[in-house]
Amino acid sequence: MYQYSISFLFIILLAVNLMFPQLALAEDELQTQFLAQIQSPKQSMSPKAALERLFVSKQIQPDWFASEFLAQVSIVQIRQVIAELKKQLGNYQGIQNNERDYLVLFSQASVPTKVVLNPKGQISGLLFQPPQAKVVSLEEAIAQFKVLPGQVSFLVQENNTTKAELNTRTPLAVGSAFKLAVLQALKSEMASSKKTWKDVVQLIPGEKSLPSGMLQTWPDGSYLTVQTLAALMISLSDNTATDILINLLGREEIESVSPRNRPFLTTREMFVLKGSGNLDLLKRYQTSNESQRRAILREIAKKPLPDVNEFIGTNPVALDVEWFFTAEELCELMKQVADLPLMSINPGVANAENWQQVAYKGGSEPGVLNLTTWLQAKNGKNYCMVATWNNSNAAVEESKFTALYGGVIAKLAANN
Repeated sequence: MYQYSISFLFIILLAVNLMFPQLALAEDELQTQFLAQIQSPKQSMSPKAALERLFVSKQIQPDWFASEFLAQVSIVQIRQVIAELKKQLGNYQGIQNNERDYLVLFSQASVPTKVVLNPKGQISGLLFQPPQAKVVSLEEAIAQFKVLPGQVSFLVQENNTTKAELNTRTPLAVGSAFKLAVLQALKSEMASSKKTWKDVVQLIPGEKSLPSGMLQTWPDGSYLTVQTLAALMISLSDNTATDILINLLGREEIESVSPRNRPFLTTREMFVLKGSGNLDLLKRYQTSNESQRRAILREIAKKPLPDVNEFIGTNPVALDVEWFFTAEELCELMKQVADLPLMSINPGVANAENWQQVAYKGGSEPGVLNLTTWLQAKNGKNYCMVATWNNSNAAVEESKFTALYGGVIAKLAANN
């Protein structure tokens, strides 16, 4: 919910990765550049050598990169990204060919990577995909999830069979993964012909929220279709798009999909409650019954949004005021909406090339991390995989958790 709600792609593509997501471009652009690179004259340096040089040299040099690359990503940022990979994933161990791409190997994980060179042998495109921990078995993955501080749930379903489970019926805070419930409620409205994807909604100031997303910066009065709002809610985890849809559907409509979360909060209400200037309001909300909470939400509607900087790099705040789902509930929601094309815009941690179809939604705030993925293998098998981590005492280690999750997905792909 805060910031970028797990696109979680380690990306540099004439841009940079998770640490600078506002600069990242779409992966299909890299594919175009990759094909162009194949057809270009032979470079003075191989892509593998150019990639390896980033990890073995004492100092990464600007002239290793095309000028158009450095125009968007500074050499300081590039050095920071490489250093962060080494820090988070352990000792660098080498580069391995992976079909037409590469795997950057570390002691704790591997990172699928694409690299494009211009005719001068300079890097003009670079993409680090989500890291994959070395997972021998699902039992080993469960053991690694168990030792994380706080509460963790983990579920892997193959078709209708549970292949791995850990605390799958324990409700945990899931951040922006709650948006699956909003989408399911919207889909139900479509099925009953109460709404259509072509319906147009106007953006009003009172519905603007904080990032993640982009609509909070759009002009008041902008017109948007329901289809656009739903796509932004899922692919970019746009909080303003989400709140518009909640208000369009009505809070009670979504509560029928998720009765545990009553009243069903908008993201704007969550930000106001957790703002540093509203601590008394937060305490009242935490100690109130449902009826009293609904009255408090009417007060919140009159309050301004807190400054977005309050929620960057903060410690966990009031994790009891959130959206709570079990892993089983998230899988059920995902199965109901996975067929919608907008669910595949952002594949999350999975490498979409390994699967027939990928549907994804995740969520995060300090102390909360969720990854929910539906996968259709090329042999026709369907998988649902959910992992949630709550730690009220400290921010969660996103890279470690995501690498383990990605390692399980890679193992499932290898078995199909």
